[in-house]
Amino acid sequence: MKINISRQNLYLLSLSVFLLLFVLVFAFALLIPEGKEYRNKRADLKKENKELKKYQNFRDDVLDQLTDLKSENRNVIAAFDRSFDALRFEKMHRNYFNSLKVEEKIQLENDNTFSVYEVNTTSQINSPKSFYDFLDAVNKSDWIISINFPIHFKREAEMIRSSFTMKVYGIAMDSNTTDSNLSK
Repeated sequence: MKINISRQNLYLLSLSVFLLLFVLVFAFALLIPEGKEYRNKRADLKKENKELKKYQNFRDDVLDQLTDLKSENRNVIAAFDRSFDALRFEKMHRNYFNSLKVEEKIQLENDNTFSVYEVNTTSQINSPKSFYDFLDAVNKSDWIISINFPIHFKREAEMIRSSFTMKVYGIAMDSNTTDSNLSK
């Protein structure tokens, strides 16, 4: 039996076999291993996207808390930015006392975050009630002030002389410059 195949069909058959072998080698050598790597990378990307979403949610929650705290405590934040003025302090709180004298402020500590000043005061008051009213007014003042114990009261005739020490806190100017650059 003689098979009569034309030369053109023979070329076409050999080219088809060659292309079939090329496709099979290409598929098994490159596509299938790359497909496995692609699936592994896609799974890793899904894990990273899930972790990124978790961190973004955490960042959003912390940012919301920060904005809430900033809005609730904006007076305290503004009070840290104000520098202490002894004359203004005396003018603001003179009505609680017959006489109020703020001595020289001595800088105790100066770390990079806060400047702390100690202010010694001596005052003459009519009754301890006016002193407690003064303490309430200090809590609502423009500065962050802590009044240190002991507070000395000494009776002189019909007046009470009080003596106490205050610390006035404020943010050091160097630490605030980076914060203002970040907000821009």
